[in-house]
Amino acid sequence: MNRFDEWYEGQTGLTLGVQEVLFSEQSDYQRVEILQTDSWGKVLTLDGLVMLSEYDEFVYHEMLTHPSLCAHPNPERLCIIGGGDGGTLRECVKHDAVKSIDWVEIDEVVIEASKSHFPGLGVFDDPRTTLYIEDGIDFIARQSARYDIILIDGSDPIGPAEGLFEDHFIQACANALQPGGIVVSQSESPWVKKFHPNMKTLYNALSSHIGGVTPYLCSIPLYPTGTWSMMMASKTVDPKSSHAFDTAKAFCEMHPEISYFSAEGFRAATALPPFVSRLFT
Repeated sequence: MNRFDEWYEGQTGLTLGVQEVLFSEQSDYQRVEILQTDSWGKVLTLDGLVMLSEYDEFVYHEMLTHPSLCAHPNPERLCIIGGGDGGTLRECVKHDAVKSIDWVEIDEVVIEASKSHFPGLGVFDDPRTTLYIEDGIDFIARQSARYDIILIDGSDPIGPAEGLFEDHFIQACANALQPGGIVVSQSESPWVKKFHPNMKTLYNALSSHIGGVTPYLCSIPLYPTGTWSMMMASKTVDPKSSHAFDTAKAFCEMHPEISYFSAEGFRAATALPPFVSRLFT
C-alpha cells in the first residue's frame, strides 16, 4: 500500500493509506487526482492538496451553503464560484426558493472526474443551473446587481484559486450582489499560522466592500488541523436572527439527510474562541 502525504506546516500534516490511484491527470490548471484510501473512501486532491473525501464532504458543503440560504429572506438567484465536484450545487438545489444558479468552474477536468468517480456526491443536471467553464474572477467582474447569494467554493489560495481572497475580487462580488445580498467563502484553518494573512485579507475585504462579516467554524477531519473556518458577509442579513434560526430548523426537519448543519449548531459555530476573534482585530 502506498501513502499520500499533505504537509501544511514543515513536516506536519496528513497521511492517508492509498490502495489505488483511480484518476490522475494534469489539466491546464492543476494536477487532478482521485485516490482510493484505506479509511476515508475516495479522496479528491488538487495539486497534492485534499479537497474532499466521500466520507466527510458533507460538512464542508452543508456549512458553505445552508447558513446563508436559510438566512436570506428570498434566495432566488445564486452564483457558485468553483465547486467542480458538484457538492455545493447539490445542497443549494434542496432550497425551493432558488430559481437560478450560475455555476462557474475554471477546470472542466474536475467536473468530469467527479462525475465518473463520485457518483451520487454531486448534482450536475438541475434545470435551474447554468454552467460556465471559465475563471470565476473574470466572470464576477462582468456582473452587476445580479445575485442574492454568491458562494465562493475555492481551493486554497494558490494556483487558479489564488485571487479568490483578494480585495479586487471581493469588491467585484459586492458589485454583483443585489441589495441585501450575501457572500460566503471558505477561509482556511485558524490553527495554521501561514493561513492567517489570507484570512485577514479576506475578512478585511469583506468588511470594507460588503460589511456585516460573520466568521464561523466547522470540523472537517481531512483538512489541515481538522478545524476549518468560513465567512459570511451581508449589509442587511443577520445569519443569527430568529428568522434564520426558524428557517434552518424547518429546513432540517424537511431534509433529514442533512448530517452536520443545524439551527443550533450554526449558532454555536459563530461563537468564536478568543484566539480566533483576535485574528480579525
